[in-house]
Amino acid sequence: MNTQAMSLNEIRKNGIDALTEKLGTVGMIRFMQQDETGQGDYTKERGEILGNPTVEELSNSIKNLDKS
Repeated sequence: MNTQAMSLNEIRKNGIDALTEKLGTVGMIRFMQQDETGQGDYTKERGEILGNPTVEELSNSIKNLDKS
């Protein structure tokens, strides 16, 4: 296998295939979860993302979902 001639997508697919073959699907997913670090600081950003809704606002949102 000539990895120099492969695209990054091909290398990633072959890597995932190798992990799945060796570890199984669940093992591959667990490996990927520990390897993928993400970006940003969720603890600092969650206020902007989620706001600070009251229990009543959350309850109304849930009730509105049921009406959809």
